[in-house]
Amino acid sequence: MFRIKKLDIFIAKQFGMLFVGTFFICQFVLMMQFLWRYVDELIGKGLSLEVMAQFFWYMGLMLMPQAFPLAILLSSLIAFGNLGESSELTAIKAAGISLMQAFRSLIIISVLMAGVSFYFQNVVGPQANQDFYRLLLGMKQKSPEVEIPEGMFYDGLPNTNIYVQKKDLNTGMLYGIMIYRMTGSYEDQAIILADSGMMQSTAEKKHLLLTLYNGVWNENMRSQDLAGTADVPYRRETFVTKRIVLDFDGGFSMADVNDIAGDARAKSLGKILHDKDSLQEFNDSVGRAYYKEGTSFFFRKASVSASDSTKIAQQLAGGHTTLDSLFNKLNDNQKQAAMRVAVNNAQSCATDLEMKGTYAKNLHRYFRTHQIQAILKFTLALTCIIFFFIGAPLGAIIRKGGLGVPVIISVLVFIVYYILDSTGQKMARDDQWTVWYGMTISTVVLAPIAAFFTYKANNDSVVFNIDMYKQVFMRIFGLRTHRHIYRKEVIIEDPIYALDSYYLLQISQEIKQYSEEHKLLHLPNPIHVFFHPGDDQKIQKIVEQLEEVIDDLANTKDAQILGYLNHYPIVATHAHTRPFRQKWLNIITGLILPLGAFFYLRMCRFRLRLRKDLNRILETNERILERAAKFAPPTPKSFEDLEKMPFVYELARDKESKKHKD
Repeated sequence: MFRIKKLDIFIAKQFGMLFVGTFFICQFVLMMQFLWRYVDELIGKGLSLEVMAQFFWYMGLMLMPQAFPLAILLSSLIAFGNLGESSELTAIKAAGISLMQAFRSLIIISVLMAGVSFYFQNVVGPQANQDFYRLLLGMKQKSPEVEIPEGMFYDGLPNTNIYVQKKDLNTGMLYGIMIYRMTGSYEDQAIILADSGMMQSTAEKKHLLLTLYNGVWNENMRSQDLAGTADVPYRRETFVTKRIVLDFDGGFSMADVNDIAGDARAKSLGKILHDKDSLQEFNDSVGRAYYKEGTSFFFRKASVSASDSTKIAQQLAGGHTTLDSLFNKLNDNQKQAAMRVAVNNAQSCATDLEMKGTYAKNLHRYFRTHQIQAILKFTLALTCIIFFFIGAPLGAIIRKGGLGVPVIISVLVFIVYYILDSTGQKMARDDQWTVWYGMTISTVVLAPIAAFFTYKANNDSVVFNIDMYKQVFMRIFGLRTHRHIYRKEVIIEDPIYALDSYYLLQISQEIKQYSEEHKLLHLPNPIHVFFHPGDDQKIQKIVEQLEEVIDDLANTKDAQILGYLNHYPIVATHAHTRPFRQKWLNIITGLILPLGAFFYLRMCRFRLRLRKDLNRILETNERILERAAKFAPPTPKSFEDLEKMPFVYELARDKESKKHKD
């Protein structure tokens, strides 16, 4: 018991040291990926170190829950890969400790990390998210000149491009200002040059007040009255001080301050569950109001008395009612007026419904966002445990440590998770999938994979044996390898050429008889192939006898015979009769028409290949018999001939008796 505790501590230390390093690596990668979204907010803005530190601090706190699963995956894979590569995992299993017992300490750590991840998402993450976006908003509101970079044109202002050669963030002064303003076309543009200037936000935060000093204003005077002339007049103004009001929304408004706090990402789980009821009630009230308004105005029912409705029903049943009878009684002007009113009413109805539909869609999207964030807090924490049960068994299976193969496998697993999770979130947010389905699809897909890898690793199954998959692939598509028989350096017993020659003659006779009985060029009956059991025992016996002769002749010193042995094909003894050994698999394959057609054609191909292999065996047998006759003449052609060779005869009898016993 004490030894197992020491083992738990040892494995926990191995994992812990790797987790610290991999966590910072994963955190750095995620921060760099997230940084690209705000690279324009940082480069060339002259931000202070304090602002940059706050920016990266809040970003790091937001991304920590995403870094936990990837760090657990990579560190557990490397830890058990190192144990397997150094044969320590083999020693652990040899001591009678199962793989699940070795996982015990890390399972507890993974559960604790899942709890830490949930805490960060529920407590730290929402506050960091809120502070992060408030920092961005504060940068834009307090220092609008920070938005304009140095030494390059900035097109973030509507119909305006501004160039600033140098900025002084301490005083707020801009130097070397060049402004291009366009109101309609290139003929209406204005070019403003100034030595310096200062930029300030207006009270409503929707405009910028730009004060320019010592500059020139050049503006074209293109107008509608001069549209047919070739010359374009312009005016030039030299000023000492000039004030210009520029439109500057910058993607924010005063309502954005409240929107940050109302964002689901900036709320804890308790706050989300509390707000969901209010949001649901508000959405229902809006829906009821829209329905009531639509039924009372756009889709109201005409008030018809009982007698009138009975009369209309009778007219409709008789087929003599003309719905356009009232319209046909109108004159042309009245018809046009009626059609105009109808078109206006239809357009007004469509516009109103489109506006209400967009508003209702945004309300439901806002509600689904709260559902998504509530479920995400649990699924992201659960991913820590799932990634451990993927990484640790994979490390025990591949037995490769370091940052080579584990990093590649971790990246592939994380890419699969990221694609599933991102797709699920997008489809759930757009109401293409249900929220529960979209948010749990990555967990539902990866959890069975984790269970499969854990089961395989615990049972010492070979999952990543490339030779095994290669062999299965070759069997499915009918591929095969060639013989590679070389001369042995040490030969204990020389081959018995007389006995081998006798068996080769016997094999040749059986092959000729088999070829006459089985018409391999004829198509087999599909009913017998898929629905009748049975194997080709005769060809299996021939091949087994041939392999025994090849094994004995492989001890020869004659290079020519060795060359002939490599001409023998490796014969498939079952593929020409039916696709599978199991009867139920053959029946299912036969019932599924496309799959059955594939295996039927594959079987026909194997029958043709078997015919070609048998002909090749006959040719090779003749060559070996001719060559072996030089070592053991005369070649026995029957069992009676073997009786004249006492030693060979006894060996033949021993082999035959052994076959009968088997």
